[in-house]
Amino acid sequence: MRELVGKSCFILFFIFICQSVLASTKSLRHQEPCKRLELYYHDVLFDGTNLANATSARATNPTSLGDFKFGMLVVFDDPITLDNHLLSPPIARAQGFYFYDKKNHYNAWFAFTLVFNSTQHKGDFFMSKGIATLQTDVAQGAAYFRLKMDVKLYECY
Repeated sequence: MRELVGKSCFILFFIFICQSVLASTKSLRHQEPCKRLELYYHDVLFDGTNLANATSARATNPTSLGDFKFGMLVVFDDPITLDNHLLSPPIARAQGFYFYDKKNHYNAWFAFTLVFNSTQHKGDFFMSKGIATLQTDVAQGAAYFRLKMDVKLYECY
């Protein structure tokens, strides 16, 4: 009898967990974002001559294991703009690092914080939940690249 009660409790618990997961997934899938931002991230790598314009610099040299800067670590303080022009006024700065982690083509792993310097977006992200998708918009080798950031917030206060 105890064995039957234990199995019944486990089955009910399992069903409850499955329903909770499905309900939360379904609600996010059909929910419209309460705020959406399209931002552009600009990275100008220091090459030894562009000190005035550079926004990032190598912290380590690439390894000799590949032709695509494999192992190179870059630290950055890059401007974030509302349009795709590098000279547009920045509304934020992306501060962090990335490193190239693939030997056979350009691929990078990023870690950064967005620091907004505009009162226009003050409070937009307080206690918010959302998703940010980054996509390469322009790449000029390692010298300059631009990422398009699609930010969707689903809980806004």
